[in-house]
Amino acid sequence: MSLMTALDREHTVAPPGFNRWLIPPAALAVHLCIGQVYATSVYKNSFIAHFGVSQTAIGIIFSIAIVMLGLSAAFGGTWVEKNGPRKAMFVSASFWTTGFLVGALGIGTGQLWLVYLGYGVLGGIGLGIGYISPVSTLIKWFPDRPGLATGLAIMGFGGGALIASPASRQLLSFYDADYDPSVSTSVADGHALVLLFLTLGAGYFLIMMFGVANIRVPAPGWRPEGWDPATVAAKPLVTTAQVSAANAIKTRSFWLLWVVLFCNVTAGIGILEQASPMIQDFFRTSSGSAVTVVAAGGFVGVLSLFNMAGRFAWSSTSDLIGRKPIYLLYLGVGMVTYLLLATVGDSAIPLFVLLAGVILSFYGGGFATVPAYLRDLFGTYQVGAIHGRLLTAWSAAGIAGPLIVNGFLDNEGKPGTLTSSAYQPALLTMVGVLAVGFVANLLIRPVPVHHHEATAPSEKESVG
Repeated sequence: MSLMTALDREHTVAPPGFNRWLIPPAALAVHLCIGQVYATSVYKNSFIAHFGVSQTAIGIIFSIAIVMLGLSAAFGGTWVEKNGPRKAMFVSASFWTTGFLVGALGIGTGQLWLVYLGYGVLGGIGLGIGYISPVSTLIKWFPDRPGLATGLAIMGFGGGALIASPASRQLLSFYDADYDPSVSTSVADGHALVLLFLTLGAGYFLIMMFGVANIRVPAPGWRPEGWDPATVAAKPLVTTAQVSAANAIKTRSFWLLWVVLFCNVTAGIGILEQASPMIQDFFRTSSGSAVTVVAAGGFVGVLSLFNMAGRFAWSSTSDLIGRKPIYLLYLGVGMVTYLLLATVGDSAIPLFVLLAGVILSFYGGGFATVPAYLRDLFGTYQVGAIHGRLLTAWSAAGIAGPLIVNGFLDNEGKPGTLTSSAYQPALLTMVGVLAVGFVANLLIRPVPVHHHEATAPSEKESVG
């Protein structure tokens, strides 16, 4: 049997008696690795110094990766549904690792466009395929608790920086003896950055192979013991019908949910991309910042904890109170939190960390809850493909969020000289963005009957 044949969906069907709780760890193995994209702020200043360019030019690397995530998820969603999660996760690992290798070549040769191509384009494709590959499978293994199931896996994506941030700092200091992560002006040299990318690429490939080896899809007709599908219809906005991906994008509810996700992601992604320098700038005086580089790196890790915890806690809560109410919480309380961050966030470091943490918990919760929201509205038939198409909102937000923040900051001064006032215009802009999402969520309604599939799709078609 060839490698690609062994990766086919037909060879990943779970045997009778398979324990479905083995699936979330397999999904976590992939999501923890690709979640490294949230730790790019740790070496952002080193990139700026190495290439001699602006914050915006380096921020574009992150933006390209997120754009490619959304596009590859959108165009690859149906392919993932057809070929199954094992082959998709292997393809994801291959692209993600290749992205680091090409990125390392770009750093070593001083060619920023190669970093755009490698980490941005190729790595971004790995991000998109890897992100959606286990999601529809989890929903089908846990039809009784979709929010909990997707939260378990997707929290790994939010928690990836919790591992990658300290690991990156330690590796950079190991590879560059002159780099001191405790000194705010210290930056790693190009050789250390090359070795960092090579190390991360190799390590992540091995970890992702654990997920590839252990992922399974449920057998046709399988359902959890004691679960009655009739109980699903008793909840508001939850359908027992099935809607294809082609029909889903014709509905108003799909595009309203697209706006909701775009607004929620735009608001959070601007902070994430700027996290490490942001906390230093908020507490900067004429004598320097009260926050060291090490502490700022620790802040990135704390944000990852909030991001990760929000993905599990808020998505699990949505199983109890519903998807629409939980998004009203994300967006409504998010507006208040952003306003407080802009106005009083610089009054105390613990307050700043708490406010940023709450924002990131809503950001993470929004990601983890959206697959279950899609399942409620459109059924399980092609929920992975629909999810992929919806993630184009993430692509758009990956451009909008960093551009809003970096655009304002580039006009305010150079990195290492900014203060909290430089961030106020961007943060207040995010309040307005969240208000748009709040209204869009209020307008979401059940999908009209004429978009439903006329006959129930076969089990083989719907297994993903």
